[in-house]
Amino acid sequence: MGGRVPIFPSLALCLGGAVAWGLLMVACAFLSLHMEGRDANFHLVKLLLIYFAGGLCAWLIALPLARFLTRRRGTETRFAAHFALLSLATVALTAFWFAMDYRLFYARWHQPFGTRVWVYQFLFTSAGATYQFFVMGLRLYLPVGLPILAGASLWLALSMPRRMR
Repeated sequence: MGGRVPIFPSLALCLGGAVAWGLLMVACAFLSLHMEGRDANFHLVKLLLIYFAGGLCAWLIALPLARFLTRRRGTETRFAAHFALLSLATVALTAFWFAMDYRLFYARWHQPFGTRVWVYQFLFTSAGATYQFFVMGLRLYLPVGLPILAGASLWLALSMPRRMR
């Protein structure tokens, strides 16, 4: 096994997987909203775009990191790493995009950019939005998201190239 072992997955898996993961997160959110009878919301497109952006960005960060951390490890370790990193990154980045959209709405009432008050307003508005996402937005990943996450993590753990195992 001489030579260098590539750390990062192929570009096709990174980009194609990111789009697919983003679309799956949109499906999770939409199905949860539909099951609650709240899919006729006039903010639906914006909300689904936030979930898409969160899933897309999460895949691009979590996949290479999980592959790097689990090189030459067993299938169980690879599964656990993909499961943990993909779920944490998806939630964190979706919360980030939600907070940025929330902050954009309130920006018209904030002080000019760069001032001390603006920094406080930015931080506390973002923190409030993140909290609101954790309280109200996380449930849109359930019940559909958990089996999708488990299936994707298992697929990623089993499909890791043999030279990286």
